[in-house]
Parts: sequence; C-alpha cells; structure tokens
Amino acid sequence: MDSNNTSGQRDKVVLAYSGGLDTSVAIHWLQDKYNVDVIAIAINVGQPPSKDDIVARALRNGAIKSDFIDVTDEFVSDYIWPSLKANALYQDIYPLSTAIARPLIAKKLVEVANAEGAKYIAHGCTAKGNDQVRFDVGIVSQNPDLSIIAPMREWVTSREEEIEYARKHGIEIIVKKESPYSRDENLWGASCECGILEDPWAEPPADVWEHTVDPAAAPDTPTYIEIDFEQGVPVALDGKRMDGVALIRALDKLAGENGIGRIDHVEDRLVGIKSRETYECPAAVTLITAHRALEAMTLTRDTIEFKRGIEQKYCQLVYDGLWFGGLREPIQAFIDETQKFVTGTIRMKLYKGSATVVGRKSPCSLYDSGLSTYTDDDSFNHESAVGFIYVWGLPGRTSAKARAEKK
Repeated sequence: MDSNNTSGQRDKVVLAYSGGLDTSVAIHWLQDKYNVDVIAIAINVGQPPSKDDIVARALRNGAIKSDFIDVTDEFVSDYIWPSLKANALYQDIYPLSTAIARPLIAKKLVEVANAEGAKYIAHGCTAKGNDQVRFDVGIVSQNPDLSIIAPMREWVTSREEEIEYARKHGIEIIVKKESPYSRDENLWGASCECGILEDPWAEPPADVWEHTVDPAAAPDTPTYIEIDFEQGVPVALDGKRMDGVALIRALDKLAGENGIGRIDHVEDRLVGIKSRETYECPAAVTLITAHRALEAMTLTRDTIEFKRGIEQKYCQLVYDGLWFGGLREPIQAFIDETQKFVTGTIRMKLYKGSATVVGRKSPCSLYDSGLSTYTDDDSFNHESAVGFIYVWGLPGRTSAKARAEKK
C-alpha cells in the first residue's frame, strides 16, 4: 500500500472508532505508520454508552475530526426488521446480532470517506474473525477505490504492549479492568467469547451473562405478553404502539428478566475456524419465535417450505459479509413479498428461559375452524377424502402393481 503523497497534503483515513484501547492507540499508529490524517467515526447501533466523551478524546489524541453517529433507527428499519422477516438464525441458532450491524457500519464509514475525500478506511478487526471480512468486503462493494487498513492485523500486539505504546506517545486511554472475555453488543444482542469459553466442555460461568437472569432464578410466575405485527414487522407490545427501538428495548427487558435469549453455540466462522460463542438476544429470540408462529397461520405450506430454504441462504449471505453482494437484495425482495399478509397478534408466555407461543390471531389467517373442528360445526366434506387419497396414492399404487408383475 503506497502512503506517499508528493502534493504536501496528507491523505485521510476514516477510522471505525469505539473509544476502546485498540482504536485509541490506532489513531497515533495510523499517523505514524502511514503518514495520514485520521477521522475517527463512532457509530451507535445500540451499544452501551461510553462513560466519557470519546469524540473529544479522539480529538485530543490527534484525530483531525471525530463524530458519533446515531443510526439506531436505521439499524432497526433497514437491517433488523428485514432479518426478522427472514427469521434469520445462522445455523438455526444465532440471530445474527453482531453480523447484521456490520453492513450498516460499513455503509456509514463509506459515506464519511466519500464526503471527506478519504483514501482509506481503517478498522480494529483481527485476522481470525468474521468482522474483518464483513467490513473489507462491505466497504469495497460500495466504493472499490477505497483501501483498507487493519492495524490489529498488521500490528500483532498484546494489551500490555498497547498500554505501553499509549504511555510512550502520550495517548489518552481509558484502561478498564481487564476481562478474560471479548464482547460485542448492539440493540439486537450481545456476544461473548474467549477465556474459559474456549474450552467447549466447560459450562459458561455466571459472569459471561450480563443481560439475562439465570433461568433458575427467574420469576416463578409466568409473564404473558402480546406482540402485534403488521406485514411482518412488530408494531406494538401489549397493545401499546411504539417505534422499533423502543419495542426492542422493552422486550429485551421483559424477556431478559425471565431468563430468555441465552445461547451457547459452537459456530463455523467464515475463515474456517470453529468458534465457541455465547450470545444474549432476549428480544431477538422472542420476536423470531413469534414471527414464525404468525407465518404458520398466514402463509401457505408451499410458501413456508420454500421460504425456509431461502432464509438459510439469506443467513449465510449476511454472516459471510455479502450484504451488498447482489444476491441478498433480490432474496430480500422475495421475503418482503411473502410478508404482505403476515399481520396479526401473537400471545407469548415468558417463563424461566422459554418463550412459548400460547395464542395467535390474524385478520389474514388461513386457519378455518369450520374445516379443522371435530364438533357439529364441521364444514369439511368427508366424502371428498376418499377420492383425494385415491388420486394422491395413485403413483404408489401404479408403481407397486408394475413391480409386482415383474417378480
């Protein structure tokens, strides 16, 4: 990568900045290594707020510009709800909480880079994870002229060495109590890895879980809730209409208090490594369960079965960082088309780690009690069953007869 500039004006790099140790020291490292001006951009996708002003600290540490961009509303409307419509569970387990935020972050970084005339985008991903792929591919899929710098891939260093680097160069950092875990968090869920979790035989210790009550310690009385959907999108909780961010936060609290959303999963990373991760996704797990139940009531069997296969492809594309790859978009269009009649209310029982559907109703329901009942209100034509079964079984009957004659 050529960082030489003969014009006298330094090139710019947009840094995906969190205010943590890695990205704080990266500001100086990028200036020193590549002779560039650093624009530090923090993007809010619902992570916990920082205890200090990370924008001001980035400027004090040498960034020429810094900003904190709140995209939580866009995150819900354009990324979380589309993934919910797809019932997105990678390997049928993980709700893509971390993965689904990455294309939005990449999109915002590219927008800033384009506006600032930056030549580079930098991020703090390591060489072993999925996020480096999601960022790198997401960025060049929007602007192929941008180059990527990943300090943690190039500068393989320890936490202690980074702290010493900060001391040596007068970099202001917030040194938190060292944790054995690596965490990531946004509005759709939290992930945790490393430490004792690297032993797949070991039960996750209590300090892994930060957002959910131990199911054994959850209330002994069930909590019943009702979720209203319109065209596949949740719009109300217990009859109260609210925006997506508020609904997810409210449901996170309710479901988390009942021990719902804990996931312990050995997953297949894109880079070929099996990784043991834990996730806490109370709202995501509850909403996907409810959404699938409403689809079962409002979609035909053929649509549901075909959509399930499409959902798996959708999950793979998102997990693998191909949000902007050209295939996700038409798949999303198909999924959106299936949601036109996914409108109704799901009643759920939250109890000691389980979110169970206990009731459903829809103005678009394909459930006909007159056809399904065994009471005197039965409207099904029983005589039609004989002819249906004869025609349905005709291929098998014909095959058996032909083979019997050749024995």
